[in-house]
Amino acid sequence: MELRARGWWLLCASAALVCCVRGDPASKSRSCSEVRQIYGAKGFSLSDVPQAEISGEHLRICPQGYTCCTSEMEENLANRSRAELETALRDSSRALQTMLTTQLRGFDDHFQHLLNDSERTLQDAFPGAFGELYTQNARAFRDLYAELRLYYRGANLHLEETLAEFWARLLERLFKQLHPQLLLPDDYLDCLGKQAEALRPFGEAPRELRLRATRAFVAARSFVQGLGVASDVVRKVAQVPLGPECSRAVMKLVYCAHCLGVPGARPCPDYCRNVLKGCLANQADLDAEWRNLLDSMVLITDKFWGPAGVESVVGSVHVWLAEAVNVLQDNRDTLTAKVILGCGSPKVNPQGAGPEERPRRGKAVLPERSPTGALEKLVSEAKAQLRDVQDFWISLPGTLCSEKMALSTASDDRCWNGMAKGRYLPEVMGDGLANQINNPEVEVDITKPDMTIRQQIMQLKIMTNRLRSAYNGNDVDFQDASDDGSGSGSGDGCPDDLCSRKTSRKSSSARTPLTHALPGLSEREGQKTSAASCPQPCAFLLLLLLSLALAVARPRWR
Repeated sequence: MELRARGWWLLCASAALVCCVRGDPASKSRSCSEVRQIYGAKGFSLSDVPQAEISGEHLRICPQGYTCCTSEMEENLANRSRAELETALRDSSRALQTMLTTQLRGFDDHFQHLLNDSERTLQDAFPGAFGELYTQNARAFRDLYAELRLYYRGANLHLEETLAEFWARLLERLFKQLHPQLLLPDDYLDCLGKQAEALRPFGEAPRELRLRATRAFVAARSFVQGLGVASDVVRKVAQVPLGPECSRAVMKLVYCAHCLGVPGARPCPDYCRNVLKGCLANQADLDAEWRNLLDSMVLITDKFWGPAGVESVVGSVHVWLAEAVNVLQDNRDTLTAKVILGCGSPKVNPQGAGPEERPRRGKAVLPERSPTGALEKLVSEAKAQLRDVQDFWISLPGTLCSEKMALSTASDDRCWNGMAKGRYLPEVMGDGLANQINNPEVEVDITKPDMTIRQQIMQLKIMTNRLRSAYNGNDVDFQDASDDGSGSGSGDGCPDDLCSRKTSRKSSSARTPLTHALPGLSEREGQKTSAASCPQPCAFLLLLLLSLALAVARPRWR
């Protein structure tokens, strides 16, 4: 009797186990009904869904138990899961890109406003203060401001040379205007130019403007370029497609629980993290250089303050120009005597007016621009936001899992672990490509990094080096190695009148293209641009040819 009872208990236990694993017919039907609702909500045809569970030998991604998914359903859901993850990635990247673009436009507008206000003040004050000395040379001043804008917006100009040429041209023109009674041929003006450094006709203003402007403008433009490069990197990385192994892993993570008749089971948190760490392994490798770039951008904002800071210098260019013309007028007679001593007595112009006929005007005293607090607010907001996104790339898997994947909040033994409801045992992988060698969810080839992302890592390095040089007051050549011509105004950005005037003093090769044009150059400045730079494929081809040439020329040892 006892033996019969024990056998009956074992039979019941076996039956209960079968019911737990396979479910009774009624539960099968309910499970597939839930799958029908989910599948239909995704926009797929309900005719694909079986009425009850079927054998799962046909499944290629999900575990091959009893299932509510046909082969076509599995393929459709795999494509949908990949598309949903790519959408989530683009949404996260778009939010970051929008923040960076908003910051860029805020700083760009402020710096442009400073320079525009300076030029407007000059145009208002100089005609009354200097009369014909300004009105007959207004274009020279306009050209200076135009070239300062070009430099700020990315033109590969040498700012010190640009300022030196401006002072040289201005000296020639003003000296001729101050001495209309003299004949001053080109060779005499050349002699005047050679003595200018010793004569210091404009006093200390040119030197002060050179020292301050070079530091201020390089700090302003490198910071804004840094925001532009960061935004470009985010945009291009967001376009990197997910690999096939990632697609399989995401399908298993998101929809295989539905196929196996447990649609209410949500993914285990560590399981989700391992899947996305494998899928986004290359993106995580951006982390180190991304942090370096943002740290350098925060650091360069220290150069926005003080007497030589961006706020004071960019908005007060007209102050040094006024001081320079004042000094030239005050020391006119002394300067003339020294020039005659060094270059000889020029011939008298019989048709020229005498110097006494030109009335002497008063000095132009222009106050420096006072800070308004607008830049301080911009910098404060930028620092906070840049610090918030420093860990963007390595935190992306966790962020997507918590915000987009509807993770389980139940106990560990009730979440979806990729095979069934239960505890997820594997440890969570580290960040980056090299740490995915033993990823249990995504097969990652750590020997084949994504080349698009490697190019963006190099872009970050280049921009970081530029910012570090700018912090020390130095400018470095910066070639935009982008794989497309997406930057607005990515040509030489040189107006025809400036280029033609520049060519008369320099060779045509001296005008180089925009190194990293800021957004909106064409719309705001209305300048003609041309594709003067060699595109990236051309650069790669040149490097390849050079490598082949070196290989042929290298001696071969036998």
